[in-house]
Amino acid sequence: MTWLVAVVLASASSVNPLVQLSGSIEALVKQVSPTVVQVVVTAYTTVDQGNRAQADLVMGRQRSIGSGVIIDAGGYIVTNGHVVDGARAIQVVIPGEKAGRGRTVDAKIVGIAREIDLALLKVDVTGLPALPLAAPGSVRQGELVFAFGSPEGLRDSVTMGVVSATDRQPDPDAPMVYIQTDTPINHGNSGGPLVNVKGELVGINTFILSNSGGSEGLGFAIPSSLVALAYPKLRQFGHLHRGEMGMVLQTLTPKLAAGLALARDAGVIVADVVAGGAAERAGIQIGDVLVSVDGQPIDNVLPLAMRLFTSNGDERGERAFTTDVAVVARTNDLDRLTDLLDPETSAVPELGILGIAITEEIAPLLPALRAPVGVIVAAHAPQGGAADVVLLTGDVIHSVNGVRVATLAALRALMAAVRAHNPIVLQIERNGQLQFLTFDAS
Repeated sequence: MTWLVAVVLASASSVNPLVQLSGSIEALVKQVSPTVVQVVVTAYTTVDQGNRAQADLVMGRQRSIGSGVIIDAGGYIVTNGHVVDGARAIQVVIPGEKAGRGRTVDAKIVGIAREIDLALLKVDVTGLPALPLAAPGSVRQGELVFAFGSPEGLRDSVTMGVVSATDRQPDPDAPMVYIQTDTPINHGNSGGPLVNVKGELVGINTFILSNSGGSEGLGFAIPSSLVALAYPKLRQFGHLHRGEMGMVLQTLTPKLAAGLALARDAGVIVADVVAGGAAERAGIQIGDVLVSVDGQPIDNVLPLAMRLFTSNGDERGERAFTTDVAVVARTNDLDRLTDLLDPETSAVPELGILGIAITEEIAPLLPALRAPVGVIVAAHAPQGGAADVVLLTGDVIHSVNGVRVATLAALRALMAAVRAHNPIVLQIERNGQLQFLTFDAS
């Protein structure tokens, strides 16, 4: 009996740890892959004709490929904002049960946060596997991570590496921070997930630094903590709500400190103060150096940009003092329009939106319009029979098939009158530019 036990123990101890590691990775990939989609975007852009002597502007249809990750079983997908920028049509390839197989479905943009390069898509498919998000602050330098996506269009790919840095800020004067990884990431990985060994989302792969155009071990991902903050806002409003304290900040560098003859060369300097804002009311002045927030030392603008704080420690000249600065919601005039929405009377089912006609009362809430008449897209109301057209919150619809739209009732009537499968051309205004959207009535 003793001899038998010894044989069993010897057998157990002879298991190859590399085989165990390989098996663990295979299990992880099998768990995560069903949540990763390929994002196929159709857009129109200028085409390089290879002859700089010709001044003709040629527009061509372009098809680009990125990645995305399912974060809600109801069909909500997160990707990068730049992946769907300028999209006229979006499709996603959802993995199938067998490797290499998948189904292609149409997707719509629910919201875009260009400030942080995130976009939320929606497909009319439910019961999808969703990838859980890692706990905030759980990412550690040196831990193993895996990048999933479609590098160079090669769908269902995975690479492995480590977290090179947890809070990398490529631009010291920009509030964005990224997870840096040496995991091989290439064009097409954008929007795909960076995953830890637990099968949790730790980041959205966003860009690489490269001299050759290929992966050089310098990949950057938007932290999952930021995704967790943005997702509910994009789903509800189509854009972000941000707090503000009424001041412009810059990271204090040694050169900046030397040029201004400051006593310290680390912290955050106040570059501007908004008149009448919370910072001015708290006594903050241009040139002040913020050295701590809620008792925590800071050496860049990130803590103030990424979190909401109510008190700030700073230093003025040779005298240090503490003050409270209120964080208030940044005014977003589009949000005021939601109070005017009615799910029944505001809906345009054929477009899957809730709209509001621009009136003399509403016009002042909007940025300067090229034409102050039309219907503004105030929210999305997903409809099963909605047409395949990309309309964003804030878009203004000016005409349908050449007929000017002045009221919501007129828009509803024009859309209802178009027969199924007939072409529709919307003239819209987006970010101060007019453009045409073409699609077929459903």
